[in-house]
Amino acid sequence: MERNYTTQMDAARRGIVTPEIETVAKKEQMPAEKLIELMACGKVVIPANKNHKCLNPEGIGSMLRTKINVNLGVSRDCKDYDIEMQKVLSAVEMGAEAIMDLSSHGNTSPFRCKLTKECPAMIGTVPVYDSVIHYQRDLDTLTAQDFIEVVRLHAQEGVDFVTLHCGITRKTIDQIRKHKRKMNIVSRGGSLVFAWMCMTGNENPFYEYYDEILEICREYDVTISLGDACRPGCLADATDVCQIEELVRLGELTKRAWEKDVQVMVEGPGHVPMDQIAANMKVQQTICLGAPFYVLGPLVTDIAPGYDHITSAIGGAIAAMNGAAFLCYVTPAEHLALPNVEDVKQGIIASKIAAHAADIAKGIPGARDIDDKMADARRNLDWEAQWECAIDPETAKAIRADRSPEHDDSCSMCGKFCAVRSMNKALNGEHIDIL
Repeated sequence: MERNYTTQMDAARRGIVTPEIETVAKKEQMPAEKLIELMACGKVVIPANKNHKCLNPEGIGSMLRTKINVNLGVSRDCKDYDIEMQKVLSAVEMGAEAIMDLSSHGNTSPFRCKLTKECPAMIGTVPVYDSVIHYQRDLDTLTAQDFIEVVRLHAQEGVDFVTLHCGITRKTIDQIRKHKRKMNIVSRGGSLVFAWMCMTGNENPFYEYYDEILEICREYDVTISLGDACRPGCLADATDVCQIEELVRLGELTKRAWEKDVQVMVEGPGHVPMDQIAANMKVQQTICLGAPFYVLGPLVTDIAPGYDHITSAIGGAIAAMNGAAFLCYVTPAEHLALPNVEDVKQGIIASKIAAHAADIAKGIPGARDIDDKMADARRNLDWEAQWECAIDPETAKAIRADRSPEHDDSCSMCGKFCAVRSMNKALNGEHIDIL
């Protein structure tokens, strides 16, 4: 079928129900007309590069199911692309809606092309990471046009969304020096752009040539994820002037993208105390006019290396309940190492629990259905039905098998003292044997 629209946003504004819009509407139990309305004003995005032919599209917006992203990719110390592909397959199998390739070593293009050729999840990248690798030149020798051409390359290769740190400018250099943050800039992409500006004396190329980037994104229907270079990297830096000033600029850039029919997400804070999360979500929704918010965590404490998938899930659940649409998973290896396959699994499970809990709290249609089925299965002491409802059935089965009870109608914690067993028998008028 001939494509008579440029982007999903363009189609929505013209009342065209694209195949991607039709698919997402069915998944979200939402009339296509309502979905189109939300997309036309930028409150929902469907990242869907026209060159990503195997994509199983998903919608991202606070009124839809909360989606999760999994960060993957090789580094100089861990450079096995086969292991990364194992992580990809595992992530998709466990229900991740998006994969971000954050590779920072080697020939990245073949892996990226393999993802957009074979992976049905949305694919995202951070082009500034790839710039030094692609050109094999030090950061300060790259030109503004070099960065833009890497954005074009990623778009041509089928990437559905790109994180671009457009919101920091030369003014940010003075702010960072003046306000004496504890952690300065912890965004890897943001730090690269900051360093490039410091070394060259030039303005941020992703800000200065934003209109040219919008034309590329419009041509390939790439969604821009406006990166938060000044996101807080510790609780002490949360909601400070650097973070908020950048967010104001991201709001301006959001409107400029919408004028070109380019879809936009806005990235949000990393480390935030629990009592500030709801306010952060509200401020973003106000400044960025309801554009979907994509958050890393937020992590609610700084002292849990090895357990940051938990600190992140706590913050993610609160954030999503208050308007965040897209959660970037965090693994137990955060702040420590490149995650292995088991770390990836733990990060996905924690993030999916947070997303699901938030969807229940938001009243997303059908969100609680699986919980009600689990309650029925537990009341009936139907273990097989419980496995079918479990977010990670293999782990649940393994725990029960490792400590199997004497009687199948109980578990090894309560045995015949099981409250469910006793209530079932009592209500059926049966004798309740304990000893």
